[in-house]
Amino acid sequence: MQLSTDTINVLKNFGAINDGLLFKKGKVLKTISSGKNILAQVTINEDIPTEFGIYNLNTFLSAISLHKDSPTLEFGDKDISIVGNKGRSKIKYRFAAANTINTPPEKELVMPDPEVSFSFTEEDFQWIMKSSGVLGSPQISVNSDGNKIVVSAFDSSDDSAHTDSLEVAEGNGDKFRFVFKTENLTKLLNGGYDVQISSKGISNFKHKTVQLQYFISTEAGSTFTKA
Repeated sequence: MQLSTDTINVLKNFGAINDGLLFKKGKVLKTISSGKNILAQVTINEDIPTEFGIYNLNTFLSAISLHKDSPTLEFGDKDISIVGNKGRSKIKYRFAAANTINTPPEKELVMPDPEVSFSFTEEDFQWIMKSSGVLGSPQISVNSDGNKIVVSAFDSSDDSAHTDSLEVAEGNGDKFRFVFKTENLTKLLNGGYDVQISSKGISNFKHKTVQLQYFISTEAGSTFTKA
């Protein structure tokens, strides 16, 4: 089996959320952050033939990237062989026990009915993430005064801090402010997203071009008032 560039990119993204990954048999991969405030799920093109654990995903991906010729993965009982250099090189990478890896719950996470839905273009997402980095904003919020939905980069602990606000959609009369840690949103793969937010403390960011989604907790200070 060979991993596509798209799958490698998603795995790199997963490595920024959780050091380890338990690969399940099939096409669906899930990971969760140590704080359990980010859960990511992707459907890949490849069909994983067996369940196995990788303790350090970034090291595993680095071992794959040593080969420049799209190496083949061969699965054993206790390890995976990364075969490259036209078959002349074989790296044996040992599996990790499932209980050594921080894994998501087996039960499927169901998103509550959202009070807020909007589309985040790739350009707008990149803009707010770049501006939050430049301004040193530890929080990003999704706000509405009832007329417009605005995404803002700010610092809740400093009223004199620099801020950035970007209009992303029309409002429907509801007034709200949903707060996220900027560091959590930096974990998202670049791209556009369909966003849903629930007042029950959870949001869903669904990638527009990859079968990838994230469930991210909202933070203290979030409010919602129905029109």
